[in-house]
Amino acid sequence: MKTYNIALLAGDGIGPEVMKEAVKVLNLVEQRNENVKFDLHEALFGAVAYFATGSAFPEETKTICDKADAILKGTIGLNHEDSKKIPIDEQPERGALLPLRRRYNTFANFRPVYLPKGLAHFSPLKASVIGEGIDIMIIRELVGGLYFGDKEAGINAEGKRFVREVLEYDEDQIRQIVRVAFDVSMTRKKVLHNIHKSNVLKSSVLWNEIVDEESKNYPEVEVKSILVDAAATYLCLNPGMFDVMVMENMFGDILSDQGGGILGSLGLMPSACRGLKKSYYEPSHGSAPDIAGKGIANPYSMIGSVALMLDMSFGMEKEAKNIWAAMQNVFAKGYSTSDLSKANEANLVTTEEFGDLVCVELAKMPVA
Repeated sequence: MKTYNIALLAGDGIGPEVMKEAVKVLNLVEQRNENVKFDLHEALFGAVAYFATGSAFPEETKTICDKADAILKGTIGLNHEDSKKIPIDEQPERGALLPLRRRYNTFANFRPVYLPKGLAHFSPLKASVIGEGIDIMIIRELVGGLYFGDKEAGINAEGKRFVREVLEYDEDQIRQIVRVAFDVSMTRKKVLHNIHKSNVLKSSVLWNEIVDEESKNYPEVEVKSILVDAAATYLCLNPGMFDVMVMENMFGDILSDQGGGILGSLGLMPSACRGLKKSYYEPSHGSAPDIAGKGIANPYSMIGSVALMLDMSFGMEKEAKNIWAAMQNVFAKGYSTSDLSKANEANLVTTEEFGDLVCVELAKMPVA
């Protein structure tokens, strides 16, 4: 029997609610596969960790994550007013999320923007724009660029407040994420959209040079370079033109959130954050403190992150496909949660009930 050690970081807001449903699915997967065991270890992370320990990423949590084969992370963050109760450098994104990425060098972020034709009603886009469905894989560089560059704030010589934040990449950082994108393209339609802003940013000039160099190693992949602002437009007007998209950190943050928008909700977008030695998996959406505790948050992104973990970290591709199919079956039968659907559009269920329905569907699937 193979045992996988998984760190569970439920986080803040709706994080614990959707994590509960993810664990429910993991337990069922374990029951269905006699050769697999999941050893689950809960740990504090984010604002909840700060208020309990004085650190958003406590040493105990680091130890649990260090020992884990993979990390399953929920949502973190508070509303604007509550965030002010935490020192700036300990606020969840700065004090927990960025250090997590840096600690494990999870440089490759996979964000699938997927909406089959049967679920087109979730999207704000016209059915004619969605066509046969949306199926895009956004590959985002995750540990470089403006978010990780040197930062300074203070008063300048003229007595004015100022900030300075550095956008920095070296060719090795760019090359490793570009290779990931080419490899993914080889498994799909062999079309790679390279997203850049080389008409303004010298970082994009270097980025494009590396893409051109690496393209020689992947002659079967067609590379299409497009400015980031144009890409944002086309995601709304013609999302079907994209298959795999690769981009630097901040562009990826913005466009992947836009990807959630064209689906109808970030609640429909799980993600994988992969490093060479360790990976973590998380929903792309925020902690939604305004609906926390109401039992209306859809756990699709959190359960989808479980599917990504099983596939990408544990090699359980068939069971991952079963989970995706189970969730699609629940939607196809008309069930949803009120954060995604209006009452007249679906049989509304709670967060917990949606997780139960996914398990019912998963239990019907052939054992992988």
